[in-house]
Amino acid sequence: MTDLTLGAAHRTLRDEVTKELRRRILSGELAQGERLVEDRLAALLGVSRNPVRESIRVLATEGFVEVVPRLGATVARLSAAEGEELFDVRMAVEGLAARLAARKRTPESAERLRRVLEQAKEAVENGRLEEVADLNTAFHLAVGEAAGNSYLSLMMKPMLLRAQWVFSQTAAARGPHSWSEHLSLCEAIAAGDEDEAQARAIAHVAAARRSFLTAIRTAVAATNPPND
Repeated sequence: MTDLTLGAAHRTLRDEVTKELRRRILSGELAQGERLVEDRLAALLGVSRNPVRESIRVLATEGFVEVVPRLGATVARLSAAEGEELFDVRMAVEGLAARLAARKRTPESAERLRRVLEQAKEAVENGRLEEVADLNTAFHLAVGEAAGNSYLSLMMKPMLLRAQWVFSQTAAARGPHSWSEHLSLCEAIAAGDEDEAQARAIAHVAAARRSFLTAIRTAVAATNPPND
């Protein structure tokens, strides 16, 4: 963000407001279950209510916001059940993406993956968790692009936005492990080993699943302590 409000920028306001609200949800600045008051958000971002209202509708279609008639909008809550569904889909889609990326590898695609990994390594080492989450998504998108399948690419971006929200819940614990798993996957893709690339992608998603479910159980236990 710059010192300029979004209302002062010469951009499509709905898209920019949507991007900013999504970022705040992903980072936790807008907490799960928090009410989204249009007037307050408009004042905060320096825009009118209209782009905020439109953005809330977009984010509702993406699953980041829940809108209840006459009660208004709130940030959606991530549940263990939703996480399980997401990880099931990720295993299938990202396993296929890794296989195709290995099959269609080029020096350029391999170099792009390595560049993202180097940026991620630096962000992990310096504890820049929001950047770690962004680069985690960037890596998976790069694998999807390397797969060279337009139908797969259409599926991956909305799925990975949801996955980034899940990852942000465990970024502090998962960051170092995620980086090393990505490195291993990158090596298999660069080597053109389709079976190994697919296996490593699936193992990576399985590890992320375990981390997320552990975090959910810990949060539930903290809010519902056992009775003495």
